[in-house]
Amino acid sequence: MSCSSRQGTVRISCVICAYNEAPRIAAVLRAAADHPLLHEVIVVDDGSTDDTGEVVRQFPRVRLVSCAENRGKSFAMATGVAAAEGELLMLLDADLSGLTADNISALAAPVLAGEAAVSISLRRNSLPIFHAIGLDFVSGERVVRKELLGEVLEEIRGLPRFGVEVYMNRRIIAQQLTIAVVRWPLVSQSRKTEKLGYWKGIRAEWRMIADLLNVVYPRVLLSQTWRLISLQANRRGAAKLAFRIINFGYVR
Repeated sequence: MSCSSRQGTVRISCVICAYNEAPRIAAVLRAAADHPLLHEVIVVDDGSTDDTGEVVRQFPRVRLVSCAENRGKSFAMATGVAAAEGELLMLLDADLSGLTADNISALAAPVLAGEAAVSISLRRNSLPIFHAIGLDFVSGERVVRKELLGEVLEEIRGLPRFGVEVYMNRRIIAQQLTIAVVRWPLVSQSRKTEKLGYWKGIRAEWRMIADLLNVVYPRVLLSQTWRLISLQANRRGAAKLAFRIINFGYVR
């Protein structure tokens, strides 16, 4: 299935990386599996030990790619991108609640209309600081051109387990790609504390943060955030606000 854009007819491949998401992934697939804008939906099962694969098989239009072992989101993402046929990629997390077909259409719209080269979601339960600056720089829900990731698959495979979003940000900045932030006020992402229990979840969150900081240093991460905001279409005011928050720690 393909759709029209200002660049002509394009195909969108939806890539979803999943590890032990059997209780949650069906809600995402109900919104994505038969969406008319999506050429294909690919789920990369990153070595799950639960019934994630069995849940995915209940959706005939979804292509399941199973990894023999759990190697982290970065490696799984590279696997999904390599399998994708579309010129555009829609990247979705597997643990979203409240996701609808309209949310998917909204995420694709700015890129299809030629208003931006990249779109990024801002979910209901994104951190307050992300709502304040108008950008969730680690959001897993994005639309990008395939070559942004397809040209560097070996580098992505070598990233820390959860480093792919900040690595992607670095490439967006290097190429000066315009960004559209798409607000999803009714969509939430499950916290690791909800999935794993409080203490295991906290440890998992800290491991994820450590992975991010292995890809970019903390000061570079702050600079990266400001640069991403400056790339937003029609958001010069947001860039000034972000500069204040990042450098002075307050919002006026």
